[in-house]
Parts: sequence; structure tokens; C-alpha cells
Amino acid sequence: MFLSRRAQLSAPTLLLALLASPVVAATADTIDAADAEAPSIIVTGTRLAEARAEVEATPGGVDVVDSAEYADRLAVSLRDTLGFSPGVYTQPRFGQEVRLSIRGSGISRGFHMRGLTLLQDGIPINLADDNGDFQELDPQVFERIEVYRGANALRYGGSTLGGAINAVTPTGRVAPRLELRLDGGGFGTVRGKVAAAFSDARGDAYLALTTDRSDGDRDHARRDAIRFNGNAGLRLTDRIETRFYASINHIDQDLPGALTRDLALTTPRLSLPNNVVNDQERDIDSIRLQNKTVVDLGFGTLAAGVFLNTKQLFHPIFQAVDQKSTDRGVFARFETAGNVAGVPVELSLGTTARFGTVAAQQYLNVGGRRGAQTADVRQSARTIDSYGELRVKPLPELSLIAGGIHVHGRRAVENHFAPANSDGRTYDRFAPKFGLLWEPREALQVYANYSRSVELPGFLELVQQPVLGFVELDPQRAWTAEIGTRGRAGIAAWDVSLYRADIRGELLQFTVAADIPATTFNARRTRHQGIEAGLDLDLAPWARLRQVYQYNDFRFRGDAVYGDNRLPVVPRHLYRAALRLGTDAVSVTPNLEWVPEGAWADYRNRTKAPGYALFGIGAEARVREGLTLFIDARNLRGKKAIGDISAVIEANPASAIYYPVERRAVYGGVRATF
Repeated sequence: MFLSRRAQLSAPTLLLALLASPVVAATADTIDAADAEAPSIIVTGTRLAEARAEVEATPGGVDVVDSAEYADRLAVSLRDTLGFSPGVYTQPRFGQEVRLSIRGSGISRGFHMRGLTLLQDGIPINLADDNGDFQELDPQVFERIEVYRGANALRYGGSTLGGAINAVTPTGRVAPRLELRLDGGGFGTVRGKVAAAFSDARGDAYLALTTDRSDGDRDHARRDAIRFNGNAGLRLTDRIETRFYASINHIDQDLPGALTRDLALTTPRLSLPNNVVNDQERDIDSIRLQNKTVVDLGFGTLAAGVFLNTKQLFHPIFQAVDQKSTDRGVFARFETAGNVAGVPVELSLGTTARFGTVAAQQYLNVGGRRGAQTADVRQSARTIDSYGELRVKPLPELSLIAGGIHVHGRRAVENHFAPANSDGRTYDRFAPKFGLLWEPREALQVYANYSRSVELPGFLELVQQPVLGFVELDPQRAWTAEIGTRGRAGIAAWDVSLYRADIRGELLQFTVAADIPATTFNARRTRHQGIEAGLDLDLAPWARLRQVYQYNDFRFRGDAVYGDNRLPVVPRHLYRAALRLGTDAVSVTPNLEWVPEGAWADYRNRTKAPGYALFGIGAEARVREGLTLFIDARNLRGKKAIGDISAVIEANPASAIYYPVERRAVYGGVRATF
């Protein structure tokens, strides 16, 4: 492959590369030499196989989700794309809003997202303080999604408990020359896509425009969006490739909010009156620009680039939140491989530096409009993740891996209305990782790793009124042990991981009153442990069964108030299955989601949500080459159930903390490629 030459290095040369290599960081795929020379479309399956091989060199829980796996669904959110990725917990709130968690990351955050690094084409889309949203990621445009659970995200500079998710867009060399898609159905939903690809011997480009509108399955849940995603690559020389990326998003989403337990289970279409009267919503306008350049140095490869993300958020909730943020950064990653004393050795070094400012203003919410101004704050954040990994193969079937990441962070607030609330904090932490990967035969891997994770608090944790300045919070730290296996034998393909994370200072939140931001504290000791399992069975040439299962055991450990209580929000068991019957020409896919018992709603373990089972069915028919129809029917029995919860200290019948699952709906669509 272009830019992946394996040099035979002496020990002094390798040591020199270790000491003198430039600062480097995570990056997406390099471009094959064949890609650079042939204007014809490259077989996507080949690229996917290469991506899987690269990701599965990781000694831990990872996954690659091909876009073909959800092409016959109305893919609105990451729940629709990652539902069958082992270990990824995606539960509905409304519209594109889901709870996204891996290994209990951000378990008690009832809004936005924490504990995961989201990337598009290898570039973080989280804000510089590492808090994030996922609405800007549009599943319609991705070629694949890479999932790195826990410390296995070291490749992208991920240091958090949950890991990283990288969504990869196609290039002009692999995408169809023209693609059209139109979806629609229940609750006034209409979605569209038009994409085009261009390439010649020197360069290529991919452009995609997508739209989305829906009235939503609840009152006050209307949404509409228009998004542009594109990239253009240029081969400057035989050794240098550069690619520019652009993403533009306009997203409007009304917020129906949470309900009481009784309302969620009896009249899930409702929105509480306060959400309607105050016209609660989240509107995002954003632009992301980035460049990545890959250079073949002869003895290794260097990938480096820059990025700029700007976003305006208008978010009337308990008050009207009005924020304008700018995040900029640089990244680089150096990789080399060779032999030391006859032993194969691979080395990667990297860094990602993010710098962000937020002009954060708040106003009284007057029917969804700005009233009198109540806050004027400038937030400044800096996060620099520098990492390295060394891989040694003492035997052809055995790889030993050692690495680590240093996390540097700065958080500062300048409060213009209340100078006494201005404050700043600086953090520095190091997290090592050790692992092994054993491949006794082709298509069989056994792995183990032991790693530390570090999660710095962000502004949503540090700023808590009426406390002056920042709340005294420590970074969340954890040591995680993991063992697992993945492979294929006969009709079965599997991916199974067992993990245990002993956490110090877990950042937990609980709501103190309706419509008031949550309070965050460091728990003394908690433990997250569980099973992440996927099993696919090719029962016949016309029958394939896909299954994923999670066991989630998250709890306090000897807490002075909560003892050994289980942590709320995530249920212990979750099972999903889909049975595809048919051929590439015509197929029918019944599916099931089963939660045998619901999660706790509170830290005192007094109230639990009920379990549920949801049934759906999909169907797909290829009318001719390049033209496909599909149907996606969900919650066929019209089951009323609770999908997600915002944790509280002790729930009662008046606690409006429950989000119902999506009501029964049928969607359909057509895809055409030329």
C-alpha cells in the first residue's frame, strides 16, 4: 500500500526515530497507490477488509461497521448505525438524540455526551473541553464507522473510559459517481441525499448534500436539518498526498423533554407543558474544515494536519442558552516498522492539540426567545493528548504491545457579569497501556490488555451555580482489565470481550430539580464490569442471524451514602437480534430488542424502569443493478416502554426523568447509484 513501506531498521535507527520523530497524532486512512493511479471506482469491500485488518491489530475491543449493514434502515442517529456493534449502548431519547455510552461512559449525563471521543475522518468533533454532541454526524454519508472501546482508542489519542468512535466518509475514488436516496414515512418524516464523486490520476472529490425533516413521534419534537459533507484529495508527488475536508450543518430540533414514569408508559406522545410554552429546542449551525497530509519518509510515514470547527448553539431550555464556539487544532502521527535484533517491531507516536473558546451567554427564556440577559461568560479550553505505542512480535503469532498517553488540559472561565465566578484549572495526567494479541491461526484472535483511563472535567462539570468559581473536581481515573476473542469458524463469527474497570473519582451527576442543570460530584470508588458480545451465524446461504448482547454491572463500592448500590440509567442486560432471510435481490429481516429488566432510575435504588421487548421488520428489494427499495417497520406491537433515564438521587412519581421508546412507525425508501 502507498505510504506503508516496511523498512528494515537497525536498533540505533529505531532509537533515533523514537527520540527525534516529530510530534504526531491520530489520522484516518492513507490512500492506496492503486487509488492514486486509477480513476475507476475501487471495490468498497476491499477497502473495508483493509480497514478491518488494521483495526483488528488492536489487542482489545474494536469494531468496524460497514454502511451496508444499515442501508435498509432509516438511519437518523447513531442508534440506527451502531445498534449491532458489541458493547455500544445506544438508547433513544427523541429524534437524533440518543444516549451513547460504552462501558458506562457518561452514565449519569442526562444531556449531551461525556466520556467518548467522536471523530469524523480522524478529526475530533468534541469541543476542546471534551464535552460533545453527535447531531452533526450524519449516518447517510459514511462509508464505515470504527469503534474503539475503552483504552483501545489510543490510536486516536483517546484516554477516556468509553473510548472513541470514528466515522469515515468515502472519497471520490471509492464512492459511486452519483448517488440518490429518498426516505420517508411515519410522523411526517422525509429525508433525502444526493452525492457525487469525481476522480482522475492526480486527484478526486466527494460531495454530499443531505436533508432531514420530521414532526417526531411526540408533541413538540419537530426537527429539520440540511447538511453538506465533502472532501477533495490531491497527489502532490509519489510520496505526498493531501486531502481537504468540509462539513456544514444547519440543525433545528424541538425538545419534547422527559416525562414522569406514568406518562412515559401510558401517553408517550406527550411533551410536558413547560417544554411547549418555553419552546425548548436545540438549534446548531456549524462549519468544520480540516486538512490531512500524508508523507512517505522512506523509513516510515508521517500524517499531519490542522482543523477548524465553528459552531453557534441556540438552546432555549430553563434559560435561553446562546453560545458561539471556535475550536482549532493540529495533529500528527508518525509510524515506522522494522526489525531489531531480528524481531519485528512497530512504533507509532502521535499528538492531537485542541484549543477552544466559547462565548457563552444566557437570557431569560420568554417563549423560546431571548429575554433579559442573565450571563456573559468566555470559556477557554486546551486539551493536548500525546501518545505512543510500541509493538513487538517475538513470535509470528504473538504481538506484545506497550504504550501510553499523556493528557494535558486547561479550563478557564472569565465571567463578565460576576467576576468572582471567574476561575481556571490545569491538569496533567499519564495513562499507560499494556496488551498482547495472540493469533494461533487465521481468522482467530485472543487478546488481553490492562490500561489506565483519564477523563478531565469539562465546563458543564466545573461550573455549578451558586458555587463561586469552579467546583473542586478531580479527573476521573480508572484501571481496566480486558480479555477477549474474535474470529470466524464454520458458520459462526464472534466478537466477545470481558472487562472490569475499577474507577476512582467517577464524575456522576444527578438532577436537583426540573429544568435545572445537574450537579456533578466525584464518587469515591465505583466499578464497571461486563460482557460485550456479538455472534453472527450463517445458518444457510439465504439465512443470517446477527446478535449482540451486553451485560452491564455498574455499581458503587463501599460508598458512605449508597453502599454497593447499582448505578442507575443502564440496564444489566440488553439483547438485540436480526434474522435476514433471502438473497441480495430480495430479503426480509425480522428484528428484536429485549431488555429483560429495566435500569434503576435513582442512586438509592428505589425505583426501576420496567423491561420491554420491541419487534420490528425490514425488507429490501433490488429492482435492478443500482436501484434498491426498502421498508423499515419499528415497534410493530406499539409497545409503550422507557428507553432512557436521567438519574436522580431518589425518584418519586413526580420525577420527570423518563424518555419513552419510539412509537410504532413504518418507513420506506429508494436508493439509486449510477
